[in-house]
Amino acid sequence: MTDGNSETKSSNQMWGGRFASGPDAIMEEINASIGFDKKLYAQDIRGSIAHATMLAHQGIISAEDKDKIVHGLNTILSEIESGQFEFSRRLEDIHMNIEARLATLIGPSAGRLHTARSRNDQVALDFRLWVKEELQKTEKALTALIAAFLDRAEEHADTVMPGFTHLQTAQPVTFGHHCMAYVEMFGRDRSRVRHAIEHMDESPIGAAALAGTGFPIDRHMTAKALGFAGPTRNSIDTVSDRDFALEFLSMASIAATHLSRLAEEIVIWSTPQFGFIRLSDAFSTGSSIMPQKKNPDAAELVRAKTGRINGSLIALLTVMKGLPLAYSKDMQEDKEQVFDAAESLELAIAAMTGMVRDMTVRTDRMKAAAGSGYSTATDLADWLVREAGLPFRDAHHVTGRAVALAEQKACDLADLSLADLRSIHPDITEKVFDVLTVEASVASRTSFGGTAPNEVRKQIAWWRARN
Repeated sequence: MTDGNSETKSSNQMWGGRFASGPDAIMEEINASIGFDKKLYAQDIRGSIAHATMLAHQGIISAEDKDKIVHGLNTILSEIESGQFEFSRRLEDIHMNIEARLATLIGPSAGRLHTARSRNDQVALDFRLWVKEELQKTEKALTALIAAFLDRAEEHADTVMPGFTHLQTAQPVTFGHHCMAYVEMFGRDRSRVRHAIEHMDESPIGAAALAGTGFPIDRHMTAKALGFAGPTRNSIDTVSDRDFALEFLSMASIAATHLSRLAEEIVIWSTPQFGFIRLSDAFSTGSSIMPQKKNPDAAELVRAKTGRINGSLIALLTVMKGLPLAYSKDMQEDKEQVFDAAESLELAIAAMTGMVRDMTVRTDRMKAAAGSGYSTATDLADWLVREAGLPFRDAHHVTGRAVALAEQKACDLADLSLADLRSIHPDITEKVFDVLTVEASVASRTSFGGTAPNEVRKQIAWWRARN
């Protein structure tokens, strides 16, 4: 009984004198965040060292106290990283766990660390630092994924395949051109990452609870020490802002959508019906009862993780939508969403990079499919406009009749005879057969950003110079 009262008394010292009795079990359960925010230990310690150093520089605390604090914090960092640190739910969060341990290690000097700051700006700092570091990891991961696509695009700049609209054969393209479409998509994702870093590159520490502090602190000093471009400019906004987390989740949701679209294509392409690619064993699984099966599980799981990431964005948007300024405890619910989305996105990008690099491209199957579905019909219509002088709508009608005749004869457009084509329009000449092959079709698409192999190589060179 004595031990229990002693524990309660010890815990309540962190709250201060107003809370004479400890929170009951339900309050402790709903209030504690140490189960997930212990992930912020390195950022918390880094921020506290910068804060203590600034306080000493400004003469707010003594150099002796600063040295004790920094030594104690580095000791705690070693304890956590070696697995020796004991996290306590009674101490609520990572900040109080570290502060309580610091008091045990260095005594009264630990109490000076919290001068001129609040848990409000402290958690905002820790979370910003973590998100910034995660964004930097994401930037590197996307760069690696883009590089994988550039390699495949260069390898297959001449490989013809069917291009689709509505998942129906439309026009021939090259697989290199198709790969470069994903380079563009993931390139935009990387731009969003860089913009997010730029938007959140301000230090919250020193905003205190919401109004700033009367101590003569130097917020520019701590911002520089922590690698920020500068300090935030409004203390109320500082402690209530979670835009940086929302931007991370928004970026993650868009990137995950791109990954999911790619995953869907990989699933389709790897079916026997398409057979455009074969996934390596590293990214496939077998069936428990069907020995012939090779399932694209990695791609399917990437596709599924998009739901988790989108859910995290909606969850945090919902948490933030009705909060008055400045800080509210609701904002404790921000971290789990971001942590989960970051882990899911990191894994999905890594898996997709591996699949793109390892997959076998079946060029024979792609070429065979490229000519199916009368994919060069548009080339015939364009030829009629250029060579026979027909208005495009008339050329479109003539081409439709040619397709109908090819269907009737169960052959491709290129297999129709000149007599067949002249029966539809008398101005068609032998030269038309120069545009009815898939290779000729692809080679003719020389407009900027088109699928012609030389144009694809130009885009690859442009991206390599910037990746």
